[in-house]
Amino acid sequence: MHCKTNVTPTFPSKLPNVGTTIFTVMSALAAEHKAVNLGQGFPDFGCDPKLLDAVNDAMRAGHNQYPPMTGWPALREAVASKIEALHARRYEAGSEITITAGATQAILTIILATVHKGDEVIVLDPCYDSYVPNIEMAGGVPVRVPLTPGSFRPDFAKIAAAITPRTRLLIINSPHNPSATIWTDAEMRQLEALLAPTNVLLISDEVYEHMVYDGAQHLSSVRYPGLAERAFIVSSFGKTFHVTGWKVGTVAAPAALTAEFRKVHQFNVFTVNTPMQAGLAQYMQDPAPYMNLSAFYQAKRDLFVNGLKGSRLKLLPTAGTYFLCADISSVSDLNEADFCQWLVKEVGVAAIPLSAFYGDGFDQRVVRFCFAKKDETLIEAAARLRKL
Repeated sequence: MHCKTNVTPTFPSKLPNVGTTIFTVMSALAAEHKAVNLGQGFPDFGCDPKLLDAVNDAMRAGHNQYPPMTGWPALREAVASKIEALHARRYEAGSEITITAGATQAILTIILATVHKGDEVIVLDPCYDSYVPNIEMAGGVPVRVPLTPGSFRPDFAKIAAAITPRTRLLIINSPHNPSATIWTDAEMRQLEALLAPTNVLLISDEVYEHMVYDGAQHLSSVRYPGLAERAFIVSSFGKTFHVTGWKVGTVAAPAALTAEFRKVHQFNVFTVNTPMQAGLAQYMQDPAPYMNLSAFYQAKRDLFVNGLKGSRLKLLPTAGTYFLCADISSVSDLNEADFCQWLVKEVGVAAIPLSAFYGDGFDQRVVRFCFAKKDETLIEAAARLRKL
């Protein structure tokens, strides 16, 4: 009698080139070496107690069962009103606003809803690390177009050359992670003109919309009719209200696009946790928290930048987001990834190599720091970095 050996079946990976993300690796390394973690993009401070009270009130009021698939009605209405107040375009809360389980889920769902096998999707490198795996999971073909090295401005000649009859979707991100740049009005209008004769859809990733500095204004795709008509506008309550762990985001899109998005959304996550949505709806009745966010983070940026005076790091401009990039050429001959490993172990500060955001690992001797941290965290990190 033969005994059968139980063996776990094998299967071809849908994402054979994906491993553990650089953010997880660097955060673990920072913890191991007791380093100041300016790598992964999340605050180390709490949110407004009024927001916690609003969520607690919602739970105690019995809002603990499924909400509508599309999102808590009062929250969708609050989002529609905010967009109208800021950008002068009205989205219909019932048919054009959807609440999602964070912006990352929103982007995956958009791609699954729109991209068919063999469709091409243009991404602008460097880009957030979920974009390309999302495209591959949908059976699409990622087409990477580099932003201009050094300035990280869009290269419209290269974007135009990348558009083919198979192009389904273009993804843009402003304010931009990781470079901290923001798109100008001229660039948004140039994109609008470029896409006008095409049938290309747009994902406008605007999760850092309320973090723009030095008197600049966030220019949402909502503001440009030729973009708005083809765009899924993605935002994040987690980024705006310091609650990244809640994983609640939004998608605003014309009704026809929203209808297709919701077909996938309902079988992806179905809906999003109720008390957080109800609490957020109540909290958003006061616009001050998001209207004052740019000033809040600009103060942190300036504190960190001033603290780095005297270091050999060459700081790149930070026009938006809560990230600061620095050129390491005067500090080390190491490549970006090795420098970040060395920085954690020897200096006690965690950063992220910009090469991790490029498909080909393009290395331009630049690393990214996150300044969404307590003032004392930034002061300590800057003191360590001044030793470089």
